[in-house]
Amino acid sequence: MAEPGPFRSPASAVRFCARLLCWSLAAAMAGAAVDAFGEPRAGWWGAVWPLPWWIFGAAALAWAVLRAREKADPPPPPGCARGDWEQAA
Repeated sequence: MAEPGPFRSPASAVRFCARLLCWSLAAAMAGAAVDAFGEPRAGWWGAVWPLPWWIFGAAALAWAVLRAREKADPPPPPGCARGDWEQAA
């Protein structure tokens, strides 16, 4: 039985990080568009709009490290039970 939670296997941690990477990039680009074309006047905007860019950078670094770790793991021996992510393919 699989462990519950987002980090039950290295593959799910990489997948979670990749999703965070994509969504933070989308939020950062949307925020940049609002900043460029909307000229928001809220006082907090100057401190908040760069936040998705920082999250994007951190997620990219975390994804790269987790993906390298995943690739460095040796493959399971033949005849060993496959993980749920391998069976889905």
